[in-house]
Amino acid sequence: MNGRTAVVVGGGLAGITAALRLADAGMAVTLVEARPRLGGLAFSFKRGELWVDNGQHVFLRCCTAYRGLLQRLGVTDRVEIQPRLDVPVRDVATGRTGSLRRAGLPVPLHLLKSLALYPHMSLGERMATGRAALALRGLDLDDPALDQESFGDWLRRHGQSDRAVEALWDLVGVATLNATAEESSLALAAMVFKTGLLSDPGASDIGFAKVPLGALHDEAAREVLERAGVRVLLRARVAEVKACSPRGHSVLLEGERLDGGAERIDGVDALVLAVAQDAAHELLPPGSLEHPERLLELDYAPILNVHVVYDRKVLDRPFLAALGSPVQWVFDRTPHSGLRGPGQYLALSQSAVRDEIDLPVAELRQRYLPELERLLPASRGASVTEFFVTRERTATFAPAPGSARLRPPARTLSPGLYLAGAWTATGWPATMEGAVRSGNSAAQAALMDFSGTN
Repeated sequence: MNGRTAVVVGGGLAGITAALRLADAGMAVTLVEARPRLGGLAFSFKRGELWVDNGQHVFLRCCTAYRGLLQRLGVTDRVEIQPRLDVPVRDVATGRTGSLRRAGLPVPLHLLKSLALYPHMSLGERMATGRAALALRGLDLDDPALDQESFGDWLRRHGQSDRAVEALWDLVGVATLNATAEESSLALAAMVFKTGLLSDPGASDIGFAKVPLGALHDEAAREVLERAGVRVLLRARVAEVKACSPRGHSVLLEGERLDGGAERIDGVDALVLAVAQDAAHELLPPGSLEHPERLLELDYAPILNVHVVYDRKVLDRPFLAALGSPVQWVFDRTPHSGLRGPGQYLALSQSAVRDEIDLPVAELRQRYLPELERLLPASRGASVTEFFVTRERTATFAPAPGSARLRPPARTLSPGLYLAGAWTATGWPATMEGAVRSGNSAAQAALMDFSGTN
């Protein structure tokens, strides 16, 4: 690949991945990011003495592409994965806590004991859930008809009660899909449950960063990119893309750190747009996609994160899922945040919350602090020293039925132009794994195209 040039637009996980793959293949790569940091929507910032992740991002053992990126970045020692899946779930109405825990048995027996003892559903609901899981396991993920049906409709057809949906299917699905079963494509929901829970016994073991996300996706990524020879331009944006004949592109960059505030790179052999779908639509040269308007039809779904610092410890485990409460998942962020003293820093990860994403902080405080007292009895006598929120209004694409046709592949109709991002046709929902897979796909498509021209 000597002599070939590449420009990757977007410094999120998709862009980082594509840039490294292309650089490793011998291309001269420029990575352009409008923000002052890398990491996209999985980043950290400093608030006083606290290191804050914009949201609680976790991964599973089955997220092989993301774990591969962590290995490439040399940061596998900064994450941990549960030895075995263990999700504590507390029902605030009853005060009972149960667990979704796997045993050391083959699929599907690895979850049988946990389901049999799960206290949040009746015996009949648990038996019906087992039958639905077996039916789900038998679905063909390559069947395009799956994307035309909602997961909620499928669950009802397979005997799932409202309580079973709340206590199990949505407990997992909302966190991974950023949508309820009613709002989710059966194709994407089936992919999540088949891959995460019904493929390999250890596939669903949960992984966490032991450090702020910025240490992984920004600091370590920048170091590795620069060692790989990638030119990283932060606080820079692409103002214009022009297709050249017969191949190659001309890219106009703008940014304060560029000489004269602008720079044009001509003859770009591989241009990867690793940006959000509406930004990609704006930059695409005419004729790059057969239906470019579909990028604008792919809707966004928000995620709200509520951050609460108490003056004492109120949660006695790394995380907890809630039932019967607006609270979805609570994570102990204290070890990662740099918080000193006896206090505890909790982060509430709230997905599928279109009706709450723009509520004032004071209203969210009135909503969530009493709910935390219901969920965590130890918080009732504790003082709140900090309360703030982070909002990602465009956190993910909306995984609605019919969304598959709106997600384009990596390769476009314009030679040398590729798309990346969790919203592209990865087969995965909008996760860190999906983003990394998209970057790999874009780079692989480019390298395959070039190998065919040599």
